Amino acid sequence: MKLVVGLGNPGRKYKDTRHNVGYSVLAELRRRHGVGTVRSKFHADVVEANIKGERTLLLAPLTYMNLSGTSVVEASRFYKLSLEDLVVVCDDMNLPLGKLRIRAKGSSGGQKGLADIINRLGDEQFARLRIGIGEPPAGWNSPDFVLSKFNKQEKTEIELTVMQAADAVALWASQGTEACMNRHN
Repeated sequence: MKLVVGLGNPGRKYKDTRHNVGYSVLAELRRRHGVGTVRSKFHADVVEANIKGERTLLLAPLTYMNLSGTSVVEASRFYKLSLEDLVVVCDDMNLPLGKLRIRAKGSSGGQKGLADIINRLGDEQFARLRIGIGEPPAGWNSPDFVLSKFNKQEKTEIELTVMQAADAVALWASQGTEACMNRHN
C-alpha cells in the first residue's frame, strides 16, 4: 500500500488558499482514482484509491497544517508502512508559482506541516512533492500570504499545476521516486 498525504488546513475559511494545494491534489487524485467514499480516520479525511494497480490511501490531515504529523504517524503505523511508501504533497513559497519539485528525502525547508511530519516520524527519508506558490509580495508576511487565495491569473496556472502534480503522484506510486524526479523536476 502507498500513502499519499496532501497538506492543508480544514474548513471553509481555508478552501482554495495557497497553503491548501496539497488538498487540491488529493481531490484530483480522488476524482481520477478513488474507489471509495471519504471516511474520517487518523484525524484525517481518508479515501482509498487504485493508482495504476497500486492500492493507495489518500490522506488529508484535519489537524491543521502545523500538526500534520499526527495523522501521518497514525496511518503509517496502522498499515505498517515503510517510509518509501509515503509521499507528502505540500505548498512551497520558495518555488516559483506552478513549479513542481519532488525529492526522496530532505529537510522541511521551512514548511511547518512537513516539519511536524519529520519530527513525529523521527526521520526525513520519505518523498515529498512541493508545489510552488510563489513568494510573498513586498509588505506581506508569510502567514498572511500562504493563507491568501490565488488571484484569477494565478488560479488558472495553479489548476494546471494541480493536474501535473496528480500525474507526478501517479508516476511515483507506480514507478517510484527516482522515475518521478526524472520526469517532473
